[in-house]
Amino acid sequence: MNTTCQRISFDFGGKFLPPVYILVFITGLAANAWGLKSLWHNWKKLGNVNLFILNLGLADILYLLTLPFLVEYHLKKGRWIFGVAFCKITRFCFNLNLYGSIWFLTCISVYRYLAIVHPMRVMGRITVTHSLTISVMVWSVVSVLSLPDMFFPKHYGNNTKKCFDTTSKDHVEDYLTYSLGWTFFGFCIPLLITVGCYGHVIVVLCRSNTIDKVMKQRSLKLLFILILLFSICYIPYHVLKNFNLLARVLTKQNICQGWFNGVYIARQISRGLVALNSALNPLVYLHAHEDINTQLRKLPQRIRRMFNHFTPLHSGRVEVTQITNDL
Repeated sequence: MNTTCQRISFDFGGKFLPPVYILVFITGLAANAWGLKSLWHNWKKLGNVNLFILNLGLADILYLLTLPFLVEYHLKKGRWIFGVAFCKITRFCFNLNLYGSIWFLTCISVYRYLAIVHPMRVMGRITVTHSLTISVMVWSVVSVLSLPDMFFPKHYGNNTKKCFDTTSKDHVEDYLTYSLGWTFFGFCIPLLITVGCYGHVIVVLCRSNTIDKVMKQRSLKLLFILILLFSICYIPYHVLKNFNLLARVLTKQNICQGWFNGVYIARQISRGLVALNSALNPLVYLHAHEDINTQLRKLPQRIRRMFNHFTPLHSGRVEVTQITNDL
């Protein structure tokens, strides 16, 4: 136990997060636009799961639109100029995106599980009404459980130029309790459901000789995508968020440990990684499109046609041919 704690490198987040947020904003908007377009053109093919995919895309776009304000905040070295109310709305949108995405991914996993493991039992019994009702329930529950976060102060003292993603030092103990509860319900339970569903699906696919080979490949690919999302975006964020809150509680009690600074830096990295979920989620509904591989193969051809369209007519034919062959 020490009376003074090692100085935390608070400037790391201001240097690391802006370029990550800019990258996520650009790629996320492009990927979600492409994914939603694919969803629109294949609405009937996808069945009842399309509503979950649509809501997943809407949650991503809702969060992506807040990123320019966060970039401005970090570039100004932690000086928030958009008011306390909009600060809380921005953090609220983040929670909606994060936990809405997790639960909609879980719903997709359950539907896949039922379609593969219990196809005869659910055939004709799952309707659009069921999917719509579940979607409304997910939005409602996530919104209600995100509301307490808006009542925690996002600044300290009379300084309204801060916009904490958690809360000020005075309320950090209560926020740790709230965060642990959110982690259990918003992350641990969906993770267990998803792992359980796909664990059973893998067993069924490996044992069955009657299931179409293409369905096996698609299910395994989707499982890989979900493992990627949870491993990169969600698991580090929740673990490090709670450890960082614990470090703040201990620091407030003048209890110092050498790992505090390392946890803070790792926590900032996890904030950047969790933002990537808005750019990676489109992999789910791009994967759901059966012709996505064909579209990817045609992409270089589209780029060449677009390049040829903007190439001046006086350019030599040999030059154009050479350039397009290099793409």
